[in-house]
Amino acid sequence: MSYSDGRLSMDLDPLERGPQDACGVFGVWAPGEEVSKLTYFGLYALQHRGQESAGIALSDGERIVVYKDMGLVSQVFNEATLDSLKGHLAIGHCRYSTTGSPVWENAQPTFYSARRGGLALGHNGNLINTPELAAMLPPDSRRGATTDTEVLTNLLADYARADAERTMEEAALDLLPQVRGAFSLVFMDENTLYAARDPQGIRPFVLGRLGESSNAGGWVVASETAALDIVGATPVREIEPGELLTIDERGVRSRRFAPARRKGCLFEYVYLARPDTTIAGRNVNSTRVEVGRRLAKEHPVEADLVIPVPESGTPAAVGYAEASGIPFAQGLVKNSYVGRTFIQPSQTLRQLGIRLKLNPLRDVIEGRRLVVVDDSIVRGNTQRALVRMLRDAGAAEVHVRISSPPVLWPCYYGVDFATRAELIAATLSVDGIAASVGADSLAYVDLDELVAASEVPKDQLCRACFDGVYPIEVADDARGKYLLEKACGTPEDSGLATSDT
Repeated sequence: MSYSDGRLSMDLDPLERGPQDACGVFGVWAPGEEVSKLTYFGLYALQHRGQESAGIALSDGERIVVYKDMGLVSQVFNEATLDSLKGHLAIGHCRYSTTGSPVWENAQPTFYSARRGGLALGHNGNLINTPELAAMLPPDSRRGATTDTEVLTNLLADYARADAERTMEEAALDLLPQVRGAFSLVFMDENTLYAARDPQGIRPFVLGRLGESSNAGGWVVASETAALDIVGATPVREIEPGELLTIDERGVRSRRFAPARRKGCLFEYVYLARPDTTIAGRNVNSTRVEVGRRLAKEHPVEADLVIPVPESGTPAAVGYAEASGIPFAQGLVKNSYVGRTFIQPSQTLRQLGIRLKLNPLRDVIEGRRLVVVDDSIVRGNTQRALVRMLRDAGAAEVHVRISSPPVLWPCYYGVDFATRAELIAATLSVDGIAASVGADSLAYVDLDELVAASEVPKDQLCRACFDGVYPIEVADDARGKYLLEKACGTPEDSGLATSDT
């Protein structure tokens, strides 16, 4: 194995981060192709799903090399590095931490030695029975496992080591039925690519094909169809909940390790997924525009302009303007290059607040009654600063419209919401939130209207952050995360770090 030097990036956000998805995953099996560069571009398309670290594991058939570091995909890799990574098989990962510290040691893909070689793994989601899984490991294997992904990788490698006749595919089929929570997994040995999705299918996961036929080119798996598009792969289908795919020179083989009990994440349609992604046959942008139309009919207001909070509020604002007849305008300019940086901002820069990311167009805003469309409100800090900024720019009225229901509950399945105590909608009424953020009015789309816009049956969606109905039973933990020392003793005794997000 080889790794790059580690660095720690800083988060340049003076207010609050929006909801963060745990990760993006990508895998490719394509002899004769530059799989390192395909993986790089696939991760680039999935950058929105994780901005803390990025990594690629690659095999030439004889050994696995892992290269990973803290930072954005474009900061971790350059052309010289990618040119040095030769092989026919690769997996990639971009990470935002929900379990384990945001440090280099927890960057993915993870790697462990298996019986006949190596095992590299990348994980999107969050496991809810990590302590039980960790307790299944031999005591000397628990040290250093600071994340649910480390535990899972170590355990899968241990399963493969336990029986000389057991293949990696068979080890996965034995282990995965015991894993609970959300997981879209890409993993590999020296010759084979594997992909697995939890029985609820909470996080999106798709299969694509490179080349004109199944006998040419290769195969790609990815968190979103947008990543298939960027590498020129044709979408084939979603990876089914409870399905394990094995991809090698014989093609794609499908095995089931659990029956499907579909509960796809509804918040993917609101914010997490790229608008050019398709989930369950429905384009995400089309869903968001339709949510805006429904929001306008449900909560009309007299105003002069509809403006979005870019970028995630834009499709819903388009739909709101269309259905209401109020003109659409770009009233805010986003600085696309503010996000994660290696430079620690000074206190002076922090006091600039939301202007680091958004700047108002005074000529558009001044004297106008505004409908401001955003995707969600978590703690309320960003909306409070935004409303103040718009009033400073001369807005006559500011009416906030949100294209999701109130976020009332934390997520246990891979989205890093605040704890329930920190969620503004859990402690204040809608009128109370409007007063808190300084808006003239505030309204959210109804949950049933959002579900209808997705065109997915309500009983096939995870809506827990909105209604508190969790599709997989979880323990009552105030932070919505699990501490590994529950199974392995204190961090000092076990070598395990606690969850810190």
